[in-house]
Amino acid sequence: MLLSTRSSGIKILLIYPNADQEIIGSGDLGAIAEPLALEYIAAVCLSYTPNVRILDLRLHPGTLETELCAFQPDLVAVTGYSMHVLRMLEICEVSKNLVRGVRTIIGGHHATLLPEDFQVEQVDYIVKGEGTAPMRALLEQFDNQSPNAVPGVWRYGASGWTFGGEQGAFDLNSLPMPARNLCLHDRQHYFIDWMRPIALARTTVGCPYRCSFCSLWRIMDGRYYRRDVEGVADELRAIEEPYVFLVDDEPFVNAKRMDALADAISEGGIHKEYFSYCRIDTLLRNRSTMEKWVDIGLRRIFLGIEGITSREMVDFNKRLSIAQIEEGLAAARGMGIKVFASFIVSPFYTRTEFNQLTRFIERNRIDYPSFTILTPLPGTEDYTKRYHEITEWQPNGRPDWKKWDMQHLVLPSVLPRAVFEQEYTKLRRHFRGSYEIHQRKAGAARDAATTNAAIGVC
Repeated sequence: MLLSTRSSGIKILLIYPNADQEIIGSGDLGAIAEPLALEYIAAVCLSYTPNVRILDLRLHPGTLETELCAFQPDLVAVTGYSMHVLRMLEICEVSKNLVRGVRTIIGGHHATLLPEDFQVEQVDYIVKGEGTAPMRALLEQFDNQSPNAVPGVWRYGASGWTFGGEQGAFDLNSLPMPARNLCLHDRQHYFIDWMRPIALARTTVGCPYRCSFCSLWRIMDGRYYRRDVEGVADELRAIEEPYVFLVDDEPFVNAKRMDALADAISEGGIHKEYFSYCRIDTLLRNRSTMEKWVDIGLRRIFLGIEGITSREMVDFNKRLSIAQIEEGLAAARGMGIKVFASFIVSPFYTRTEFNQLTRFIERNRIDYPSFTILTPLPGTEDYTKRYHEITEWQPNGRPDWKKWDMQHLVLPSVLPRAVFEQEYTKLRRHFRGSYEIHQRKAGAARDAATTNAAIGVC
Protein backbone atom coordinates (compact mmCIF):
# COMPACT_ATOMS: atom_id res chain seq x y z
CA MET A 1 0.00 0.00 0.00
CA LEU A 2 1.35 3.42 -0.93
CA LEU A 3 1.04 6.06 1.76
CA SER A 4 1.62 9.76 1.46
CA THR A 5 4.93 11.09 2.73
CA ARG A 6 3.32 12.50 5.86
CA SER A 7 1.24 9.40 6.58
CA SER A 8 4.24 7.12 6.41
CA GLY A 9 6.10 9.36 8.83
CA ILE A 10 3.36 10.53 11.18
CA LYS A 11 3.99 10.38 14.89
CA ILE A 12 1.41 8.61 17.02
CA LEU A 13 1.09 8.78 20.80
CA LEU A 14 -1.16 6.20 22.47
CA ILE A 15 -2.16 7.07 26.02
CA TYR A 16 -3.59 5.10 28.93
CA PRO A 17 -5.05 7.60 31.44
CA ASN A 18 -4.49 7.73 35.17
CA ALA A 19 -7.32 7.80 37.71
CA ASP A 20 -7.62 7.90 41.49
CA GLN A 21 -8.31 4.16 41.64
CA GLU A 22 -8.06 1.34 39.12
CA ILE A 23 -10.80 -1.22 38.52
CA ILE A 24 -8.81 -4.42 39.04
CA GLY A 25 -8.18 -4.77 42.75
CA SER A 26 -10.06 -1.58 43.61
CA GLY A 27 -7.56 -0.67 46.30
CA ASP A 28 -7.67 -4.04 48.09
CA LEU A 29 -5.40 -6.15 45.95
CA GLY A 30 -3.61 -3.49 43.99
CA ALA A 31 -2.86 -3.85 40.32
CA ILE A 32 -1.40 -2.05 37.36
CA ALA A 33 -1.57 -4.32 34.35
CA GLU A 34 -0.11 -3.69 30.92
CA PRO A 35 -2.25 -1.62 28.47
CA LEU A 36 -2.99 -4.57 26.19
CA ALA A 37 -5.61 -2.75 24.11
CA LEU A 38 -3.10 -0.03 23.24
CA GLU A 39 -0.47 -2.62 22.38
CA TYR A 40 -2.84 -4.09 19.80
CA ILE A 41 -3.46 -0.61 18.38
CA ALA A 42 0.28 0.08 18.41
CA ALA A 43 0.91 -3.03 16.32
CA VAL A 44 -1.43 -1.65 13.65
CA CYS A 45 0.21 1.78 13.79
CA LEU A 46 3.70 0.31 13.43
CA SER A 47 2.73 -1.10 10.04
CA TYR A 48 2.34 2.54 8.87
CA THR A 49 5.01 4.40 10.78
CA PRO A 50 7.91 3.63 13.12
CA ASN A 51 7.09 6.71 15.18
CA VAL A 52 4.72 5.16 17.71
CA ARG A 53 4.86 5.53 21.48
CA ILE A 54 2.73 4.33 24.40
CA LEU A 55 2.45 6.57 27.45
CA ASP A 56 1.05 4.87 30.55
CA LEU A 57 0.04 7.70 32.85
CA ARG A 58 -0.64 5.28 35.71
CA LEU A 59 3.13 4.78 35.95
CA HIS A 60 4.13 8.25 34.72
CA PRO A 61 1.38 10.56 36.00
CA GLY A 62 3.24 13.83 35.65
CA THR A 63 4.72 13.44 32.19
CA LEU A 64 1.87 14.23 29.79
CA GLU A 65 2.91 17.79 28.95
CA THR A 66 6.61 16.89 28.71
CA GLU A 67 5.93 13.96 26.40
CA LEU A 68 3.64 15.98 24.14
CA CYS A 69 6.13 18.84 23.80
CA ALA A 70 9.09 16.54 23.18
CA PHE A 71 7.42 14.10 20.77
CA GLN A 72 5.07 16.53 18.95
CA PRO A 73 2.65 13.78 17.83
CA ASP A 74 0.39 14.16 14.80
CA LEU A 75 -2.14 11.82 16.37
CA VAL A 76 -3.05 11.22 20.02
CA ALA A 77 -5.25 8.22 20.85
CA VAL A 78 -6.68 7.63 24.33
CA THR A 79 -8.60 4.67 25.75
CA GLY A 80 -10.30 4.12 29.09
CA TYR A 81 -13.32 3.16 31.16
CA SER A 82 -16.19 5.28 32.48
CA MET A 83 -14.16 6.45 35.47
CA HIS A 84 -11.57 7.84 33.02
CA VAL A 85 -13.96 9.97 30.92
CA LEU A 86 -13.08 13.37 32.36
CA ARG A 87 -9.37 12.61 32.40
CA MET A 88 -9.51 11.45 28.77
CA LEU A 89 -11.16 14.72 27.76
CA GLU A 90 -8.54 16.63 29.69
CA ILE A 91 -5.75 14.74 27.88
CA CYS A 92 -7.26 15.66 24.52
CA GLU A 93 -7.59 19.30 25.53
CA VAL A 94 -3.99 19.48 26.74
CA SER A 95 -2.84 17.83 23.51
CA LYS A 96 -4.69 20.40 21.40
CA ASN A 97 -3.27 23.26 23.44
CA LEU A 98 0.35 22.09 23.26
CA VAL A 99 0.65 20.54 19.79
CA ARG A 100 -0.52 22.53 16.78
CA GLY A 101 -2.61 20.51 14.33
CA VAL A 102 -2.72 17.34 16.41
CA ARG A 103 -5.73 15.08 15.91
CA THR A 104 -7.29 13.21 18.81
CA ILE A 105 -9.01 9.83 18.93
CA ILE A 106 -11.04 8.38 21.81
CA GLY A 107 -11.79 4.68 22.18
CA GLY A 108 -12.57 2.06 24.81
CA HIS A 109 -15.57 0.78 26.74
CA HIS A 110 -17.26 4.07 27.52
CA ALA A 111 -16.72 5.48 24.03
CA THR A 112 -18.39 2.36 22.62
CA LEU A 113 -21.44 2.63 24.86
CA LEU A 114 -21.87 6.40 25.33
CA PRO A 115 -19.98 8.24 22.57
CA GLU A 116 -21.99 11.39 23.29
CA ASP A 117 -19.79 12.04 26.33
CA PHE A 118 -16.88 12.65 23.96
CA GLN A 119 -18.61 14.71 21.30
CA VAL A 120 -16.78 17.92 22.16
CA GLU A 121 -14.43 20.24 20.32
CA GLN A 122 -11.18 18.75 21.65
CA VAL A 123 -11.99 15.34 20.13
CA ASP A 124 -11.76 14.57 16.40
CA TYR A 125 -12.70 10.87 16.26
CA ILE A 126 -14.57 8.45 18.54
CA VAL A 127 -14.20 4.72 17.95
CA LYS A 128 -17.10 2.45 18.76
CA GLY A 129 -16.15 -1.18 19.36
CA GLU A 130 -12.95 -3.00 18.48
CA GLY A 131 -10.29 -0.48 17.50
CA THR A 132 -7.71 -2.09 15.21
CA ALA A 133 -9.79 -2.04 12.01
CA PRO A 134 -10.95 1.59 12.46
CA MET A 135 -7.40 2.71 13.26
CA ARG A 136 -6.10 1.03 10.13
CA ALA A 137 -8.76 2.74 8.01
CA LEU A 138 -8.10 6.14 9.57
CA LEU A 139 -4.37 5.86 8.94
CA GLU A 140 -4.93 4.87 5.32
CA GLN A 141 -6.70 8.18 4.65
CA PHE A 142 -4.92 10.34 7.22
CA ASP A 143 -4.07 13.08 4.70
CA ASN A 144 -7.26 12.99 2.66
CA GLN A 145 -8.99 16.34 2.49
CA SER A 146 -12.31 14.59 1.87
CA PRO A 147 -12.03 11.36 3.90
CA ASN A 148 -14.49 8.53 3.48
CA ALA A 149 -16.70 7.39 6.31
CA VAL A 150 -15.05 4.74 8.46
CA PRO A 151 -17.21 1.96 9.97
CA GLY A 152 -17.20 2.19 13.74
CA VAL A 153 -15.98 5.80 13.82
CA TRP A 154 -17.71 9.02 14.83
CA ARG A 155 -16.03 11.93 13.06
CA TYR A 156 -16.36 15.65 13.65
CA GLY A 157 -16.60 17.76 10.49
CA ALA A 158 -18.28 20.76 8.91
CA SER A 159 -21.72 19.19 9.40
CA GLY A 160 -21.04 18.21 13.00
CA TRP A 161 -20.70 14.68 14.29
CA THR A 162 -21.40 11.88 11.82
CA PHE A 163 -21.17 8.12 12.28
CA GLY A 164 -19.57 5.82 9.72
CA GLY A 165 -21.91 2.92 10.45
CA GLU A 166 -21.40 -0.32 12.32
CA GLN A 167 -18.29 -2.40 11.79
CA GLY A 168 -18.39 -5.62 9.84
CA ALA A 169 -17.83 -9.12 11.16
CA PHE A 170 -15.13 -9.34 13.82
CA ASP A 171 -12.32 -11.83 13.27
CA LEU A 172 -10.38 -12.31 16.50
CA ASN A 173 -7.66 -14.25 14.72
CA SER A 174 -6.93 -11.27 12.49
CA LEU A 175 -5.61 -9.20 15.38
CA PRO A 176 -1.88 -8.54 15.20
CA MET A 177 0.53 -9.66 17.90
CA PRO A 178 0.47 -6.90 20.54
CA ALA A 179 3.47 -4.56 20.37
CA ARG A 180 4.69 -5.29 23.90
CA ASN A 181 8.15 -3.94 23.08
CA LEU A 182 6.77 -0.37 23.23
CA CYS A 183 6.31 -0.83 26.99
CA LEU A 184 9.70 -2.42 27.46
CA HIS A 185 10.86 -0.11 30.25
CA ASP A 186 7.52 -0.33 32.06
CA ARG A 187 7.05 -4.07 31.94
CA GLN A 188 8.80 -4.79 35.23
CA HIS A 189 6.27 -2.55 36.97
CA TYR A 190 3.11 -4.32 35.81
CA PHE A 191 1.66 -6.48 38.56
CA ILE A 192 -1.43 -7.99 40.13
CA ASP A 193 -0.66 -8.37 43.81
CA TRP A 194 2.27 -10.79 44.22
CA MET A 195 2.21 -11.83 40.55
CA ARG A 196 4.86 -9.47 39.23
CA PRO A 197 5.88 -8.77 36.60
CA ILE A 198 2.74 -9.96 34.85
CA ALA A 199 1.62 -9.93 31.21
CA LEU A 200 -1.92 -10.04 29.85
CA ALA A 201 -3.16 -12.38 27.13
CA ARG A 202 -6.55 -12.76 25.49
CA THR A 203 -7.82 -16.06 24.09
CA THR A 204 -11.50 -15.13 23.66
CA VAL A 205 -13.64 -12.01 23.45
CA GLY A 206 -17.19 -11.67 24.69
CA CYS A 207 -19.30 -13.67 27.11
CA PRO A 208 -22.27 -16.04 26.61
CA TYR A 209 -23.82 -14.99 29.94
CA ARG A 210 -26.08 -12.00 30.66
CA CYS A 211 -25.36 -10.68 34.16
CA SER A 212 -27.42 -7.57 34.86
CA PHE A 213 -24.53 -5.50 36.25
CA CYS A 214 -22.12 -6.21 33.37
CA SER A 215 -21.83 -4.47 30.00
CA LEU A 216 -19.01 -6.53 28.47
CA TRP A 217 -21.35 -8.89 26.64
CA ARG A 218 -23.24 -5.95 25.16
CA ILE A 219 -20.05 -4.43 23.78
CA MET A 220 -19.60 -7.54 21.60
CA ASP A 221 -23.33 -7.72 20.77
CA GLY A 222 -23.70 -10.89 22.82
CA ARG A 223 -21.25 -12.87 20.69
CA TYR A 224 -18.41 -15.07 21.92
CA TYR A 225 -15.27 -15.10 19.77
CA ARG A 226 -12.43 -17.60 20.14
CA ARG A 227 -8.85 -17.44 18.98
CA ASP A 228 -7.11 -20.41 17.36
CA VAL A 229 -5.23 -22.45 19.92
CA GLU A 230 -1.99 -22.32 17.93
CA GLY A 231 -2.01 -18.53 17.85
CA VAL A 232 -2.53 -18.30 21.60
CA ALA A 233 0.31 -20.75 22.26
CA ASP A 234 2.63 -18.77 19.97
CA GLU A 235 1.83 -15.57 21.86
CA LEU A 236 2.38 -17.18 25.27
CA ARG A 237 5.71 -18.53 24.07
CA ALA A 238 6.80 -15.03 23.11
CA ILE A 239 5.87 -13.50 26.49
CA GLU A 240 8.87 -13.08 28.75
CA GLU A 241 7.03 -12.48 32.04
CA PRO A 242 6.69 -15.48 34.38
CA TYR A 243 3.06 -14.63 35.18
CA VAL A 244 0.17 -14.31 32.73
CA PHE A 245 -3.36 -13.05 33.39
CA LEU A 246 -5.91 -14.39 30.89
CA VAL A 247 -8.19 -11.39 30.49
CA ASP A 248 -11.01 -13.25 28.71
CA ASP A 249 -14.43 -12.51 30.14
CA GLU A 250 -14.93 -16.29 30.50
CA PRO A 251 -12.20 -18.50 28.95
CA PHE A 252 -13.19 -21.91 30.32
CA VAL A 253 -16.69 -22.16 28.83
CA ASN A 254 -15.53 -24.53 26.08
CA ALA A 255 -13.71 -27.33 27.90
CA LYS A 256 -12.58 -29.08 24.73
CA ARG A 257 -10.86 -25.94 23.47
CA MET A 258 -9.17 -25.22 26.81
CA ASP A 259 -8.01 -28.84 27.00
CA ALA A 260 -6.41 -28.39 23.59
CA LEU A 261 -4.77 -25.14 24.66
CA ALA A 262 -3.41 -26.77 27.82
CA ASP A 263 -1.98 -29.58 25.71
CA ALA A 264 -0.36 -27.08 23.32
CA ILE A 265 1.18 -25.20 26.26
CA SER A 266 2.50 -28.40 27.82
CA GLU A 267 3.82 -29.86 24.58
CA GLY A 268 5.37 -26.52 23.64
CA GLY A 269 7.39 -26.38 26.84
CA ILE A 270 5.78 -23.07 27.87
CA HIS A 271 6.31 -22.49 31.58
CA LYS A 272 4.15 -19.77 33.14
CA GLU A 273 1.96 -19.28 36.17
CA TYR A 274 -1.59 -18.24 35.27
CA PHE A 275 -4.39 -16.14 36.73
CA SER A 276 -7.76 -16.32 34.99
CA TYR A 277 -11.41 -15.45 35.18
CA CYS A 278 -13.79 -18.37 35.68
CA ARG A 279 -17.43 -18.89 36.58
CA ILE A 280 -18.38 -21.17 39.48
CA ASP A 281 -20.62 -23.37 37.34
CA THR A 282 -17.91 -23.62 34.68
CA LEU A 283 -15.43 -24.80 37.30
CA LEU A 284 -17.87 -27.42 38.59
CA ARG A 285 -18.81 -28.62 35.11
CA ASN A 286 -15.24 -28.80 33.79
CA ARG A 287 -13.22 -30.05 36.75
CA SER A 288 -10.91 -32.23 34.69
CA THR A 289 -10.06 -29.26 32.48
CA MET A 290 -9.34 -27.09 35.52
CA GLU A 291 -7.08 -29.80 36.96
CA LYS A 292 -5.21 -30.00 33.67
CA TRP A 293 -4.64 -26.25 33.85
CA VAL A 294 -3.41 -26.53 37.43
CA ASP A 295 -0.83 -29.00 36.11
CA ILE A 296 0.46 -26.43 33.58
CA GLY A 297 0.53 -23.52 36.01
CA LEU A 298 -2.95 -22.17 36.85
CA ARG A 299 -2.49 -20.71 40.33
CA ARG A 300 -5.42 -18.36 40.83
CA ILE A 301 -8.91 -17.81 39.47
CA PHE A 302 -11.07 -14.70 39.55
CA LEU A 303 -14.55 -15.80 40.60
CA GLY A 304 -17.31 -13.25 40.20
CA ILE A 305 -19.42 -14.43 43.13
CA GLU A 306 -21.03 -10.97 43.51
CA GLY A 307 -23.81 -11.94 45.95
CA ILE A 308 -24.42 -14.35 48.81
CA THR A 309 -28.21 -14.61 48.83
CA SER A 310 -30.71 -16.17 46.46
CA ARG A 311 -32.31 -12.78 45.94
CA GLU A 312 -29.01 -11.30 44.79
CA MET A 313 -28.46 -14.20 42.39
CA VAL A 314 -31.84 -13.47 40.80
CA ASP A 315 -31.30 -9.69 40.74
CA PHE A 316 -27.88 -10.11 39.11
CA ASN A 317 -29.12 -12.81 36.70
CA LYS A 318 -26.17 -14.96 37.77
CA ARG A 319 -27.97 -18.27 37.13
CA LEU A 320 -26.25 -19.76 40.18
CA SER A 321 -27.36 -21.05 43.56
CA ILE A 322 -25.62 -20.37 46.86
CA ALA A 323 -25.05 -24.12 47.19
CA GLN A 324 -23.21 -24.12 43.84
CA ILE A 325 -21.04 -21.22 44.98
CA GLU A 326 -19.99 -22.97 48.18
CA GLU A 327 -19.39 -26.23 46.31
CA GLY A 328 -17.27 -24.41 43.75
CA LEU A 329 -15.17 -22.70 46.41
CA ALA A 330 -14.54 -26.05 48.07
CA ALA A 331 -13.62 -27.59 44.70
CA ALA A 332 -11.10 -24.82 44.01
CA ARG A 333 -9.49 -25.38 47.42
CA GLY A 334 -9.33 -29.10 46.71
CA MET A 335 -7.46 -28.42 43.45
CA GLY A 336 -5.02 -26.08 45.17
CA ILE A 337 -6.27 -23.02 43.27
CA LYS A 338 -6.26 -19.71 45.13
CA VAL A 339 -9.50 -17.78 44.74
CA PHE A 340 -9.82 -14.05 44.07
CA ALA A 341 -13.53 -13.46 44.62
CA SER A 342 -15.42 -10.28 43.81
CA PHE A 343 -18.48 -9.21 45.79
CA ILE A 344 -20.92 -6.42 44.95
CA VAL A 345 -22.02 -4.39 47.96
CA SER A 346 -25.50 -3.07 47.29
CA PRO A 347 -26.77 0.34 48.46
CA PHE A 348 -29.61 -1.71 49.99
CA TYR A 349 -27.19 -3.23 52.51
CA THR A 350 -27.83 -2.68 56.19
CA ARG A 351 -25.41 -3.66 58.95
CA THR A 352 -27.01 -7.11 58.87
CA GLU A 353 -26.00 -7.69 55.23
CA PHE A 354 -22.48 -6.40 55.88
CA ASN A 355 -22.11 -8.88 58.73
CA GLN A 356 -23.57 -11.72 56.65
CA LEU A 357 -21.02 -11.05 53.89
CA THR A 358 -18.15 -11.09 56.39
CA ARG A 359 -19.29 -14.40 57.83
CA PHE A 360 -19.75 -15.93 54.38
CA ILE A 361 -16.18 -15.06 53.34
CA GLU A 362 -14.72 -16.37 56.59
CA ARG A 363 -16.78 -19.56 56.53
CA ASN A 364 -15.71 -20.37 52.98
CA ARG A 365 -12.05 -19.43 53.61
CA ILE A 366 -11.80 -17.19 50.54
CA ASP A 367 -8.19 -16.23 49.88
CA TYR A 368 -8.61 -12.83 48.25
CA PRO A 369 -12.02 -11.19 48.75
CA SER A 370 -12.55 -7.98 46.78
CA PHE A 371 -15.40 -5.52 47.05
CA THR A 372 -17.13 -3.06 44.76
CA ILE A 373 -20.16 -0.88 45.34
CA LEU A 374 -23.08 -1.52 43.01
CA THR A 375 -22.69 1.04 40.25
CA PRO A 376 -25.02 1.46 37.25
CA LEU A 377 -22.43 1.01 34.50
CA PRO A 378 -23.25 2.20 30.96
CA GLY A 379 -24.68 -0.57 28.84
CA THR A 380 -26.19 -2.48 31.77
CA GLU A 381 -29.76 -3.06 32.88
CA ASP A 382 -28.95 -1.18 36.09
CA TYR A 383 -27.95 1.91 34.11
CA THR A 384 -31.20 1.90 32.16
CA LYS A 385 -33.45 1.21 35.14
CA ARG A 386 -31.76 3.36 37.75
CA TYR A 387 -30.41 6.33 35.78
CA HIS A 388 -32.97 8.63 37.39
CA GLU A 389 -31.75 7.55 40.86
CA ILE A 390 -28.11 8.58 40.31
CA THR A 391 -26.96 11.05 42.95
CA GLU A 392 -23.60 12.17 41.49
CA TRP A 393 -23.74 14.60 38.55
CA GLN A 394 -21.54 17.01 36.62
CA PRO A 395 -22.65 20.63 36.07
CA ASN A 396 -23.37 19.74 32.41
CA GLY A 397 -26.10 17.30 33.47
CA ARG A 398 -24.08 14.12 32.82
CA PRO A 399 -23.13 11.65 35.57
CA ASP A 400 -19.96 12.49 37.46
CA TRP A 401 -17.90 9.78 35.81
CA LYS A 402 -14.97 10.19 38.21
CA LYS A 403 -17.14 8.42 40.78
CA TRP A 404 -17.63 5.39 38.49
CA ASP A 405 -14.61 3.52 39.90
CA MET A 406 -17.04 1.26 41.81
CA GLN A 407 -15.66 2.53 45.10
CA HIS A 408 -18.07 5.47 45.40
CA LEU A 409 -21.73 5.42 46.33
CA VAL A 410 -23.61 6.90 43.35
CA LEU A 411 -27.11 5.66 44.24
CA PRO A 412 -29.26 6.29 47.33
CA SER A 413 -28.47 3.92 50.21
CA VAL A 414 -30.72 2.47 52.89
CA LEU A 415 -28.22 3.33 55.60
CA PRO A 416 -27.31 6.99 56.01
CA ARG A 417 -24.54 7.70 53.52
CA ALA A 418 -21.86 8.25 56.18
CA VAL A 419 -22.82 5.02 57.95
CA PHE A 420 -22.77 3.01 54.69
CA GLU A 421 -19.30 4.35 53.83
CA GLN A 422 -18.10 3.54 57.33
CA GLU A 423 -19.36 -0.05 57.09
CA TYR A 424 -17.85 -0.47 53.64
CA THR A 425 -14.47 0.82 54.80
CA LYS A 426 -14.63 -1.52 57.82
CA LEU A 427 -15.40 -4.48 55.54
CA ARG A 428 -12.39 -3.81 53.34
CA ARG A 429 -10.07 -3.25 56.27
CA HIS A 430 -11.23 -6.45 57.91
CA PHE A 431 -9.89 -8.53 55.02
CA ARG A 432 -6.89 -6.42 54.08
CA GLY A 433 -4.67 -8.68 56.16
CA SER A 434 -5.42 -11.56 53.78
CA TYR A 435 -3.45 -9.82 51.05
CA GLU A 436 -0.57 -8.93 53.32
CA ILE A 437 -0.23 -12.55 54.48
CA HIS A 438 -0.30 -13.91 50.92
CA GLN A 439 2.16 -11.26 49.76
CA ARG A 440 4.61 -12.22 52.53
CA LYS A 441 4.25 -15.91 51.71
CA ALA A 442 4.72 -15.30 47.99
CA GLY A 443 7.75 -13.12 48.67
CA ALA A 444 9.29 -15.77 50.90
CA ALA A 445 8.67 -18.43 48.25
CA ARG A 446 10.37 -16.29 45.57
CA ASP A 447 13.33 -15.64 47.87
CA ALA A 448 13.67 -19.36 48.59
CA ALA A 449 13.47 -20.23 44.90
CA THR A 450 16.17 -17.67 44.10
CA THR A 451 18.41 -19.00 46.85
CA ASN A 452 17.87 -22.63 45.77
CA ALA A 453 18.69 -21.78 42.17
CA ALA A 454 21.87 -20.00 43.26
CA ILE A 455 23.18 -22.99 45.19
CA GLY A 456 22.01 -25.61 42.70
CA VAL A 457 19.05 -27.07 44.62
CA CYS A 458 16.48 -28.73 42.38
